[in-house]
This record gives sequence, structure tokens and C-alpha cells, in this order.
Amino acid sequence: MPLPALKAELEAMGLDPKKASMRAKQISRWSQYFGATSFEGMTDIGKELRAELAARFTLDRPEIADHQVSKDGTQKWLARFAPGVEGESVYIPSVGMDGGALCVSSQVGCTLNCTFCHTGTQALVRNLTAQEITAQVMIARDALNEWPSSIEARNLTNIVFMGMGEPLYNLDNVAAAIDTISDGDGISIGRRRITVSTAGVAPKIPELGERTNAMLAISLHATNDALRNELVPINRKYDLQMLFEAIRAYPGSGNSRRVTFEYVMLKGINDTQAEARDLVRLLKGVPAKINLIPFNPWPGSPYECSDWETIEAFAEIVNRAGYASPIRTPRGRDIDAACGQLRSESVKKSAAEKRREALEAAASPEA
Repeated sequence: MPLPALKAELEAMGLDPKKASMRAKQISRWSQYFGATSFEGMTDIGKELRAELAARFTLDRPEIADHQVSKDGTQKWLARFAPGVEGESVYIPSVGMDGGALCVSSQVGCTLNCTFCHTGTQALVRNLTAQEITAQVMIARDALNEWPSSIEARNLTNIVFMGMGEPLYNLDNVAAAIDTISDGDGISIGRRRITVSTAGVAPKIPELGERTNAMLAISLHATNDALRNELVPINRKYDLQMLFEAIRAYPGSGNSRRVTFEYVMLKGINDTQAEARDLVRLLKGVPAKINLIPFNPWPGSPYECSDWETIEAFAEIVNRAGYASPIRTPRGRDIDAACGQLRSESVKKSAAEKRREALEAAASPEA
């Protein structure tokens, strides 16, 4: 929990405000700085209070229904938050000069139906709570053995809200999770290392900046309303003009806090050199960088990835206009952990079922 919520819970248990504030800080430090998974070891808290806390609350992580490791070192966890409520998070090592990024989910499923995204084919199950979002970070920290938070040379340095769901449709929980994740006395990942990506919920974009001071990313993918209406259907409600008015109103944006634009490269759809020039015109006056994302295929998808030469030619035009436009190297494709491939195993066969079927097929006489 964020510290104010934890203090309120302790006051509801009968502690006076001063003592509740002190105990909240102690519990928060044990759980979010040291990564404690039980109250028993919190030795600076009295035994009676520890017992009462253990009776009322849990520090257990969500059940890990599946954990896969890619040949490139990418890791994917399927966390079961409740029966039928499962979400995926992905750790991507060696992002930039140091450390790596964790891609977290804010919802199970999605309502946006972006046509190139596998998550968009899954109906929304529900929003994740702030605690369930934060738990994804703690699961990764456990796996990477990065407790306490003061450990030097961290492998997990950045958080990106680019997993399942639209974060701005769950802004209250996303903002509360960011408060916890960025707390310098706890998990301690700074707000400038936390990026929230939206498909374009324009009215909520300035509010996101005001409440979180996080970095902003826009899932763009098209330079005109006609095509974006098809690829990113929320554009029919909030068109490019409304979207860019909201982006320009984002608090604190500037050359040191550029907006990231994500642009998935779809063969024959949005990858011409003319569209690259249109993108440059669209971004005029916005401190921006563009991540060009080779399309990651998934079963039943109607799209193909643009040819590499086409992507490079597109990037060259954007680069010449003065915008950084790195081509994102696909990571974790072999475990369906790449951008646009996440989809809850609650609507797929479980890993155990797949292994059982493979063993049965290998053992059959026909095999």
C-alpha cells in the first residue's frame, strides 16, 4: 500500500495517529525496501501487533501460474491475482546503458481492440489494484534477487506501463502504484524511470502528468485519422487533433522529458516514406522521440512486419528531421513476450496443458 493508506489501516486497528504513522513507515520499509514476505521478522515491531497484522493482512506474492525465460534473457511471469484473474509482466534486460525494464500490466484484458495487438483480442476482465500492479515489480525483484532497494548495479531500473490494458482507464490505481514504486524509502524507482503508455485517452493525459510526474508514451501507429481509426479505434472518440492538444498540455514535457511515440511497423499499411514525412509534420513542436517497433506476429493476426530495409528508410527520414528514432529490437518473441503479444493464459491453454499434450503426442504410436 502507499504510506497514507497503510497509516489509515493502522488507525482503523486502533493505533493513535502518531503511532500509526511510525508503524506504517516501519512496515513499509520492511515490505517495500527489504522485500519481506512475512510480518514475523519485523523485529522493531511488537509481537502482539505483528500477530494482529498477520491475522488481518498478507505479504504473500500472487501465485506465479507460469514463468518463462527467453533465449535472449527476457523473462515473463503470469501472475494469478484471483481465480480467473491473471496478468502478464515482462522483464527486458539490458535496456539502454544500464539495467533493464519491467513491462507491467494495469488491467486484465483490454477494451480498446487495437487491431495489431494480441491483448486487444481479450475482453476486459477487470482493473488491477494498486497492490496488484506493485506486486508485479516485487515478483521481478524477487527473481532478480534485488532486495534491499539500496543494492548497487541493479538489473531492474525502469518500469513501463506497456503491458496488458489501458493505464489511463485505471488511473487511480496506476497513480497509487507509482507512488509506492517511486517511494525513496521503499522500492525506490524514480518517477523519471517510470513511463506510462496510452493509446490516446486524451482527457486523462494532463491529469496523468499532474498526479504522477511520470514519463509519457503514446501508442500512435498512424499519421492520419482514417488509418488510426482502423488500427487504434479509440481515435474515433479522441482524434489526432484532440490527442496532440492533450500531449502539448502534459506537465513538464521538454527536451529533458520528451514524449515517446510508439509506432509499430506494419507491412504495406503504415510504413511508406510519405508516412514518415507525415509523422515528422505531425510531431512539429513536440519534444519527442519515436520508437519504431517491428510488428511481432501472433496467431490469427492479419498483419505482417515491414521489411527491414523499409523500416530503416522510414527511420532515416525521421532521424534527418532531428528526432531520435531507434528501431526496437524484438525481445522475447519465442515466449510471446514481445510488444503486442501479451494475452492472459486464462484464455489460452496453460503451460502445463501444452506440455502434457506434447508428451502425449510424442508417446503416441503415430508419432
